[in-house]
Amino acid sequence: MGSTSVRPHGITSVDDRTARARIRDSAIVCFAEYGVADTTVRKIASAAEVSPGLVIHHFGSMEGLRSACDEHVAAAIRQVKEGAMSAGPELDVFSVMRETNIGSAAAYLARVLTDDSPTVTGLIDDLIADAEDYLQRGVESGMLRPSVDPRGRAVVLVLWSLGVLVLHDHLERLLGVDLTDPDLGASPTIASYLEPAYEILGGGVFANTFMDHLHDTLVSEDDETSDVEVTVPPAAETSSTTETKGT
Repeated sequence: MGSTSVRPHGITSVDDRTARARIRDSAIVCFAEYGVADTTVRKIASAAEVSPGLVIHHFGSMEGLRSACDEHVAAAIRQVKEGAMSAGPELDVFSVMRETNIGSAAAYLARVLTDDSPTVTGLIDDLIADAEDYLQRGVESGMLRPSVDPRGRAVVLVLWSLGVLVLHDHLERLLGVDLTDPDLGASPTIASYLEPAYEILGGGVFANTFMDHLHDTLVSEDDETSDVEVTVPPAAETSSTTETKGT
């Protein structure tokens, strides 16, 4: 097996990529550029420099090719996240961003997520399942706080992240950051997104006094409307500096 390297637009493949890998990588780029409805077998074949018949030979149909693209993109994201979470509190975020380039994966997701289909549903379910695993790894490494509802946390974080991708044009308009840029990791503009994102995730937004009130309210509401006991996390203990920044 050959060594791995970053291919055009940040797709990681084997150095001596097979025709199947070239087709898949080209399909990811085409779906990102043209969208699902306007991407054809001929466009993908042209980008991969193969015949349309070879596309069908390897993947059977456009649905089969979409599934292969989904699996590859999800695997690329999972690999990056698992590596980051395993690093623990000493993670060098900007180093990871510079060394990892999944620009086409982000552009692909930004396009296909607007396609309301069972294929997208399956992709989102896979991303959430992966997130549950790597978030737990982050807890074990000391990077993340434990959660009383690990799956719920994974669902919300993944959907928030995917929402930012779908609205990436507005993020670029407002903060000057293009999350679908293949060279995003090397761009200084990424800081204008990461700084507020990590402030929200790490420092929080609500003051502890409000979180205590919210905790009591949710517990009271749950007692009145359900026989099922649901654990609601209390306000996290934070330093006065963090609490001030988050208010």
